[in-house]
Amino acid sequence: MGDARAVLIAAISGRALAASARRAHLRPLVADCFGDQDTLALADNHVTLSSGLERPFDQQEILAVLERLASGDRPIGVVCGTGFEDQPDLLESLAARWRLLGNGAKTVGHIKDPVAFSGLCLAVGVPHPEISVTRPRDPTGWLAKRRGGAGGSHVRRADDPIAAGAIYYQREVAGRPVSALVLAHRGVAKLVGFSEQWSAPDRQHPFRYGGAVQPAELTHGTQAAMVESLARLLARVPLEGLNSADFLVDGDRFWLLEINPRPGGTLDIFEPHEGSLLGLHIAACERPLDDGPTWCGEAAAAAIAYADHDIAVMPAIDWPTWTRDRPRSGITVKAGQPVCTVHAQAVSAAAARLLVAARVSSVLAELKRPRP
Repeated sequence: MGDARAVLIAAISGRALAASARRAHLRPLVADCFGDQDTLALADNHVTLSSGLERPFDQQEILAVLERLASGDRPIGVVCGTGFEDQPDLLESLAARWRLLGNGAKTVGHIKDPVAFSGLCLAVGVPHPEISVTRPRDPTGWLAKRRGGAGGSHVRRADDPIAAGAIYYQREVAGRPVSALVLAHRGVAKLVGFSEQWSAPDRQHPFRYGGAVQPAELTHGTQAAMVESLARLLARVPLEGLNSADFLVDGDRFWLLEINPRPGGTLDIFEPHEGSLLGLHIAACERPLDDGPTWCGEAAAAAIAYADHDIAVMPAIDWPTWTRDRPRSGITVKAGQPVCTVHAQAVSAAAARLLVAARVSSVLAELKRPRP
């Protein structure tokens, strides 16, 4: 087992958390849905989950898998990534067995309840789009969302007949999607950084997540107003560790769409040159925040390369160093599913975004290359 402490990680994809755990000198014990090559290389032990993608995480499976991963070890706790936002009961069950390094079931349930969150925003004066729990009589200009959904694939326009699941409706507003990554401890938070997102729509998923780049282009006034709004809101919610807040920004106006109460998809592009964001996350769950900076580095971008055709058998590829979440050879990937994550660093956010787009195209071209 060595001298390093172990930490349990459970998420739809656990690779970024596992990489950050290694940087924090922790041994990651990972349960996720993919079992990608680099995740397996990073993990001290790993189990691939059968639930979490096509259906919600199965509570019995998660508990049994984590028990198996922790067997013979003494993990410091469990970190939950993407996939638990709509399952506070599962978080409660995990907390009954291990120390939960992150937000508890009550906090997650409250922050992901669209009615409660809308009321909270109204109470503290944070701009938030109008919501409805029933389908508007005229659905034009409204979006249908799944409570606790992540990644944008669950978002539909309200007049789309495909919309289903635990639905609520949100008035569509204009703006660029910008996310704030914050580190919190019992209602006190500090900014890690702002990133700007973009979508990669296909026919079935018009708002599917495409990628993110940091730093986001914001005026000092807009940035200060967004930080101050978050401070008012988070003073009412005892968030712990890393969390992200999703905004739409239109000039100097902005709307807070939602808060994701867990380490999210921008972990990689904000990871410091020295140290570990997961290490900071765990520290913030244990004690008050210090006054030092949380991150300093060059502009970075990450994007998802989605398969544009069915791949019956994933070929053995010599993956470039700038790819992450590298799929195992021999698996099947359907058109529209993620192939891997592509990263880029550059002297500016604009340059990083251009480079990451070129690299996505390079990966997709490689997958179409004839092989013997």
